[in-house]
Amino acid sequence: MKKKLSDIGFSLFVGLMHLLSWLPFWALYLLSDLTYTLLYYIVRYRRPLVDKNLRESFPGMSAGELAAVRRRFYLNFSDYIFETAKLLHVSDAQMRRRMTFTGVDLTDAALREGRPVVVYFSHCGNWEWVPSFTLWSGLQPGREAEFCQIYRPLRNRRMDALMLKLRSRFGSVSLAKNMAFLDLMRYRKRGIPTITGFMSDQKPSHGDQGVVVDFLHHPTAMISGTETVARRMDALVVYWDMSKPSRGHYHIDTVVITDAPKTLAEGEITRRYAALLEQSIRRQPPIWLWSHNRWKNPVKAPVMASDKSSNGDKTSEPVK
Repeated sequence: MKKKLSDIGFSLFVGLMHLLSWLPFWALYLLSDLTYTLLYYIVRYRRPLVDKNLRESFPGMSAGELAAVRRRFYLNFSDYIFETAKLLHVSDAQMRRRMTFTGVDLTDAALREGRPVVVYFSHCGNWEWVPSFTLWSGLQPGREAEFCQIYRPLRNRRMDALMLKLRSRFGSVSLAKNMAFLDLMRYRKRGIPTITGFMSDQKPSHGDQGVVVDFLHHPTAMISGTETVARRMDALVVYWDMSKPSRGHYHIDTVVITDAPKTLAEGEITRRYAALLEQSIRRQPPIWLWSHNRWKNPVKAPVMASDKSSNGDKTSEPVK
């Protein structure tokens, strides 16, 4: 009986998602405004954690400035919920107008040469819209290249299947984290170049010691697995710098972290990514996921190395 009720509840949830996805954007944002009011003023979703993260990350901000960032964060978070539901029925043309990219020529060129591309990105803006990158690339997904993203499977299998459906909406492929490297190597053996997105602002999982950096006034362990994959595949490594020009519109600038990952000192790629991400967050604080318990397990402050070698490596500014 319990399972039956659960099935009915999930079916109703999916039905609601489909109904929402057919609404025009202006109607979704009206609903988002209402949801923001509920989350912020009534439910107070993770308010103590958000306050703590913001206060410690921006010690120079006044109480009023912090409160303004906090309110805009909750509104952005509410927008993210409804925008993600919209993926079920959004058109390609709508998505191209609302999720834009620059620097696509850099990654396309690498893929055409048969070289893999590793992409660092984060929980900024609406990360669920990022797989629409396939609409901007000049290569066909599944034929000329494979467009991948790494994900952690959800415990609820039905919810996991729903999220995979949303993330494959534009032809990309989701690779489970624990099998991702083997999957990428299989593509390589078949002669299929890959561009793979790694959400690298999360806490390192068990078995990943991470790279400790100074990040937003916190000693922070960053995921090191992304760097390991980039080195082993000798990939072009880029950072997707997310911004939110206006409500319902996002933009990504492509920043080359390195085109020679094997020449850099251990941990240097991760440190470069952390520095770029911090710049993105400081530029537009409300669009990062402040409700994530990023610093739950404290780590020791990093030991600063004095011999950071560039080895002639080229790092670019965002491509406009």
